Amino acid sequence: MNAFPIRSSRQVQGKPLGISFEFFPPKNDAMAESLWASVERLAPLSPRFVSVTYGAGGSTRERTHQTVKRILDETSLKPAAHLTCVAATKAETDEIIADYWAMGVRHIVALRGDPVTGLGTPFVAHPEGYQSSADLVAGIRKIGDFEVAVSAYPEKHPDSPNFEVELDLLQKKVDAGATRAITQFFFDNDHYFRYLDKVRKRGIGIEIVPGILPVQNFKAAAGFAKRTGADVPEWLAARFEGLDDDAETRRLVAAAVAVEQVYDLLDRGVSEFHFYTMNKADLVFAICHMLGLRAE
Repeated sequence: MNAFPIRSSRQVQGKPLGISFEFFPPKNDAMAESLWASVERLAPLSPRFVSVTYGAGGSTRERTHQTVKRILDETSLKPAAHLTCVAATKAETDEIIADYWAMGVRHIVALRGDPVTGLGTPFVAHPEGYQSSADLVAGIRKIGDFEVAVSAYPEKHPDSPNFEVELDLLQKKVDAGATRAITQFFFDNDHYFRYLDKVRKRGIGIEIVPGILPVQNFKAAAGFAKRTGADVPEWLAARFEGLDDDAETRRLVAAAVAVEQVYDLLDRGVSEFHFYTMNKADLVFAICHMLGLRAE
């Protein structure tokens, strides 16, 4: 029996299959080379958009802007620029938003952002800045008719005391004009569907796109999951056990794990996927190939 039947079209239960990719701006020439090689590799798969992250405390502001501009100038891709509330006044943030509109960017991923003092410390908004992600969404919508994506947390944001608070915040972002939510990555699909059920029972109808993290490095992924409150199932740890010094087998296992996760989501009616690429194309390209996606 074939465990991974190839999906031969961009249709899932009558709905079009959509993908998007996330990249981060490079810090040096070597990282830039890796990024643009990944962009070139993945672009022919015709993603709906590609997002470019924004570093903690606005630390990559210029590099994010430059990366978005190059995607616009040199590819046919539609970039979505990440933007946060951190370390900037409203006037400074509004100027960035207006610059993106003038460049031709029509999609922004609006986030609160991590505290300048690091994950696990209290978030303190700039006294003259946007105070929350919902506040930022409203500000973006005043400046231009952007598509605005926001974050969603199937396992609850570490700063939220409970899911009611989490859902209240999502509702505020939708009321402010958010048009799509992209989830934090997760490894147990039941977390996503339980969350989706809570969202729909609240009457929130926007698209909740699952964020998929192909595990390039298990230790790094597990460490990041711990900081963001994402569960790492025992079965996942067992898949990578003993492979610390075996990069080739890790890649094979990572591909199998990711394909299993995506196929389960597909079989349960999900038709949109957002891949956290970590600026590496091969694993994501392989997963998309298994979905039946081909270069156009």
